[in-house]
Amino acid sequence: MPTESATTARAPSDLARASSGRPLSQGWIVAQFVLTGIIWGSSFLFMKVALDGISPGQVVWSRLLLGGLTLGLFVALRRDPLPRSLKLWGHMTVLALSFCVVPFLLFSWAQQHVTSGLASIYNATTPIMTAVMAGLLFRVERLKPVQIAGILAGILGVMVIIAPWQGLDLNQSLIAQFAILGATACYGFSLAYMRKFVSHSGMSALVFSFLNIGIAAAIMLVLTPFVALTPVALNPWIIGSVVLLGCLGTGVVYIWNQNTLRAWGPTRASTVTYITPVVGVALGIAVLGEELSWNEPVGAVVVFVGILLAQDRLKPLHRARGTRP
Repeated sequence: MPTESATTARAPSDLARASSGRPLSQGWIVAQFVLTGIIWGSSFLFMKVALDGISPGQVVWSRLLLGGLTLGLFVALRRDPLPRSLKLWGHMTVLALSFCVVPFLLFSWAQQHVTSGLASIYNATTPIMTAVMAGLLFRVERLKPVQIAGILAGILGVMVIIAPWQGLDLNQSLIAQFAILGATACYGFSLAYMRKFVSHSGMSALVFSFLNIGIAAAIMLVLTPFVALTPVALNPWIIGSVVLLGCLGTGVVYIWNQNTLRAWGPTRASTVTYITPVVGVALGIAVLGEELSWNEPVGAVVVFVGILLAQDRLKPLHRARGTRP
């Protein structure tokens, strides 16, 4: 494991304080974590609806511009200063590509060929990608055995939801499924990259999120002739989905995700993607009229246990009693 500097070894409470300028309680961090999972789980439905009237490139173009404008408004209201370091802007450009532009395009293109539920389930591989990148490629985090057990439990829960014993739908494009796995690999790379290069830059979670989404939006503006200038067919559902996907799912939620990332580290924060398949199943029932089978709620429980283990929150009872005042 590489040697850590004093700033790298900050306690979680210090990281949470640095992200917003004031201390954040663990209860509020947990709330942000759960809300992030719910909203990002809903994003797959928003993309699927939007693709009925606009192209994959237009979905990404719209969500990044709306997200950038939303975050830019918050930055202007708070008058938060932007960093002046060119090196830092270079790191943020890398993240804009690897955390936004490339995975967003891959997901949007793939969802033309796979269901939103399947896309959300594949998204749950992000913690595995993050663990590999953080532990092996960038060497910024050492996994405890209990965290490894949590990741494995999360995978098991996802498998229970998929129910492979019932047979897999091989009619959905394998290339699209590999594209989604490529997108989650981008997420894993980005989360580890953040930890190594920009987590101690002094930027607030708001400024960091604004630069991440804002630079990505600027890149998409440059690519407008290639990705956005095609005919559209809009209706209220498509417009509403794009607005929610952009302003909320690509705007406000990124601040919450940064707060969680700084408080818990990349591997624990990335377990938010275990919530997304649960949300995907629920939306399939409520919106698409899909039937609920026994394996889906059972899988959801296993996923929740995996999250608790990955965050090292299931303490033995005797230890909990021994720490009471």
